[in-house]
Amino acid sequence: MAKLSAFADEVTENFLEQVKYLAGEGVGYIEPRFINKKNIMDLTKDELNEAKKMVQDHGLKVSAIGSPIGKVKLDEPFEPHLDKFKHAVDLALFFETPYIRMFSYYAPEGQNIDDYRDEVMERMAAKVEILKDVDVTMVHENEAKIYGHTAEQCVDIVKTIDSPKLRLVYDPANFVWGEKILDNVETCWPVMKPYVVHIHIKDWKLGAGDVGSVPGEGDGQIKELLAELAAINYNGCLTMEPHLQTGGQFGGSTGPELFSRAIVAVRELAAEVGLDCD
Repeated sequence: MAKLSAFADEVTENFLEQVKYLAGEGVGYIEPRFINKKNIMDLTKDELNEAKKMVQDHGLKVSAIGSPIGKVKLDEPFEPHLDKFKHAVDLALFFETPYIRMFSYYAPEGQNIDDYRDEVMERMAAKVEILKDVDVTMVHENEAKIYGHTAEQCVDIVKTIDSPKLRLVYDPANFVWGEKILDNVETCWPVMKPYVVHIHIKDWKLGAGDVGSVPGEGDGQIKELLAELAAINYNGCLTMEPHLQTGGQFGGSTGPELFSRAIVAVRELAAEVGLDCD
């Protein structure tokens, strides 16, 4: 059975209100990213303890750490960034989640990221080494302008690193917004499918700028993706990230009313294609 999760910072900035909202909507998981306006990577120990208690008190679980790891340019020093990744690992263990969402770097200003394959792979290998004795997996999200901006390059990362500690997030809207692909389920999903363990639900109309679409109403082929997931009896998380008011490089906004509309749409689409979704 697929499980609904959410980047609930799109609902409200207040973390207590985030978990209350999800519990009220019957969504059992949360993907923490911004907690009371602070990135989860920047919380103090006391803030982390408080956030974990709120999650547990409302009967939720954490689907993944919504980290920004890998969203830096390759000409920035690597060691400090690797230290941040180690912190993300500690956060995953603290919140008892198996996954850290991450990315595959931007090129230096004015350069083409496709020319930096070797350096990307070196950095990925260094992170995998940190995970070798830890029950945590990093999951790479396809996104515009990073190395893994195409389905083929996402798979290139996984095959080159060749470790079960590195798997993929599938985000259909990012293919529409970033690569202008209107048939991602036909062209991208088959390429990435063997390595995907995590799904982001975000829909987009080509040319819509910074505002997403209600799932099923854009060009992201959400219904078709859910049908593919039903066919493989997918039992991972579907993390809602609708961006229905605005979206950007590090997050977005939707608000409670539109977010509820997005949740209803996903549940209805899942039912239509026979995907059990809790």
